[in-house]
Amino acid sequence: MKQLIIFVKKEFHHILRDTRSMLVLIGLPIVQLLIFGFAITTEVRNANIAILDNSKDEVTQNIITKIESSQYFDIDRTISKSDQIENAFKTGKIKLAIIFQQNFQNELAHSNKAQLQIIADATDPNQATTLTNYVSSIVMDYQNEMNQQNKLPYVINTEMRMLYNPQLKGAYSSVPGVMGMILLLISAMMTSIAIVKEKELGTMEILLVSPMKPWLVVISKVIPYFVISLINVATILILSVFVLGLPIEGSLLLLIGSTIIYIFCALSLGILISTITDTQQAAMLISLLGLMLPVVMLSGYAFPIANMPTILQVLSNFVPAKWYIIIVKGVMIKGIDFTQIWQELLILVAMTAVFLTISIKRFKIRL
Repeated sequence: MKQLIIFVKKEFHHILRDTRSMLVLIGLPIVQLLIFGFAITTEVRNANIAILDNSKDEVTQNIITKIESSQYFDIDRTISKSDQIENAFKTGKIKLAIIFQQNFQNELAHSNKAQLQIIADATDPNQATTLTNYVSSIVMDYQNEMNQQNKLPYVINTEMRMLYNPQLKGAYSSVPGVMGMILLLISAMMTSIAIVKEKELGTMEILLVSPMKPWLVVISKVIPYFVISLINVATILILSVFVLGLPIEGSLLLLIGSTIIYIFCALSLGILISTITDTQQAAMLISLLGLMLPVVMLSGYAFPIANMPTILQVLSNFVPAKWYIIIVKGVMIKGIDFTQIWQELLILVAMTAVFLTISIKRFKIRL
């Protein structure tokens, strides 16, 4: 028994001396609890919406005030015309629009009923359902307040319209996210592991002293994963269209071109990881923790970015998958053209240039 106690004390001593182990054992659970319990949530807050008030009377203003005072919505005051709403949905500027009919208060007073239309961006069906339920609840509460003050019952009818995904299929949100995650993991992780494997085996030095130029060595390691990524894209698109029933509303050429840029970005990130790691295990660990977790948490694939604290919203801008998912949803589901996604494409190109520049500098240093 004394020997057991001695070995237990010895093990505790080793753990307490190892700072990295202490951070993993104690710090990681705390960080995860704070991130998933506070920072990241599936609840919808601060969603950008537009309100088109065609009546501009006391009742509509009261309803708008109640909507504005809730924590769920941020009203975009720059949108005041119906044609602006469609463009705002396509660019992702708003997630929901509320349109009041003309003479709303008069209709309510004379016929005891009036109508408003709720339009939601259903490319994320869960978020669209949540937002429409929030608005309906606020309108219903106001209707009940009015009925308590009046003898005749008033009825405010809400007409729901789900844009781009009227059947609320989950594939409309999952397919772009899966494409972003798979391409990033395959291109970045497998490229980094392939290059690091050569360093581990000692064959990288042999290749570098051969007549073949160093950049050709790296390209030769990258091309197979570029081809595999293209095959995966083709497979995902075929299954999405013919099995899951997803449309390709926009240009297929634009979608493929954007995907190639994203693959280049992921490949350049894989090259960068290979320059800072010396073992395959380290490359895999960095790829999984440094790529998969940010894609799941900060790309908008699983959790609404608008709900996150400001610091996480800023960090999400450095996740390539965030911009690619926006592009895929826009081109594939909303049917937008190049003029509406050029900024996202430019960000991906800039990220690729930065990753390659750092990789080249580190590669030369290591030589």
